[in-house]
Amino acid sequence: MESGADQAAVGAGGGAVGGVSEDPAGRWRVTLGAGPLEPGLLGAAVVLPSCGAVVTFTGTTRDHAPDPHGGDRTGIQRLDYEAYESEALARMAQVAGTTCAQWPSVGRVEIAHRLGPVGLGEASVVVAVSAAHRDAAFAAARFAIDTVKAAVPIWKREEWDGGSDWATGAVPVTSVPTGSSPAGAAFAADGSMSDTGGSRRAPGRPSR
Repeated sequence: MESGADQAAVGAGGGAVGGVSEDPAGRWRVTLGAGPLEPGLLGAAVVLPSCGAVVTFTGTTRDHAPDPHGGDRTGIQRLDYEAYESEALARMAQVAGTTCAQWPSVGRVEIAHRLGPVGLGEASVVVAVSAAHRDAAFAAARFAIDTVKAAVPIWKREEWDGGSDWATGAVPVTSVPTGSSPAGAAFAADGSMSDTGGSRRAPGRPSR
């Protein structure tokens, strides 16, 4: 039986899209691809006898978003995600590995992100973390999703009642932090990405 992460790596036509990277030691797996994500299966994949806490974060498509004029785009029907796939997968793996290194009590991490169209209410990103205790599980999961949003080159296009365009609210792309204090780690800017994980990009081609 395929997990939610395995399904994410298969497109609607059955062809491979994105990819999967897994820690040889079994502490993490990251997936980038088309197809529905199943938060329950991803959460179940991190359950270990040594871990008493599992935290799962699921990011879903909402029906509104900020517009460039300070208002809201309403009636959003779907998002379309694109990525610099090889770099995105490599950075997701770095995020997962860093999460495990910063919180030694973390047992396993799963990170999965959709590509292509994501309908209203559907999951676009899931982070699941298990740890011996809840404090570490919550902190590690928060670090993982925040860093994915800040450091992974994934772009999203919004389709709403009035048209379609790339997401607004761009902020600098960052490096994955490697310091010993994850809660206060400073990010080094090296590009431009939105506050929802969708980078501002030049029309017609992705920018890093």
